[in-house]
Amino acid sequence: MIARLAVILALSLPLMAARSDPLAGRIAGEPQQCLNLSLQTTSPVIEDGNTIVYRQSGRRWWVTHPVGGCGTLRPLATLIVEPFGNRLCENDRFRTIIPGQIIPSAYCRFGPFTPYDKPSK
Repeated sequence: MIARLAVILALSLPLMAARSDPLAGRIAGEPQQCLNLSLQTTSPVIEDGNTIVYRQSGRRWWVTHPVGGCGTLRPLATLIVEPFGNRLCENDRFRTIIPGQIIPSAYCRFGPFTPYDKPSK
């Protein structure tokens, strides 16, 4: 039984390591104050308690970290974002809602948006 658990753990470690750094192999660009939402970005993905990723169609991902942290930011939470126009900017506010709850969190603020590009092959 213990040997079986050890084998399962050994096989799952590479999968957990690959999941721990979603930006592996990507090159960071100059941080931008705003993200143009008309660039066909997908819904935001919460990678961890400090990282939000907007995936743009193609090779570019936009990464932001909340200013001063956001205690309720976690992977299964839903972001509630109220953009003004077609841009999302640094210091714009957002809230989160945790599955099973009906009251959103206090407001958090976006930090700068850093583009991460996948290198050409």
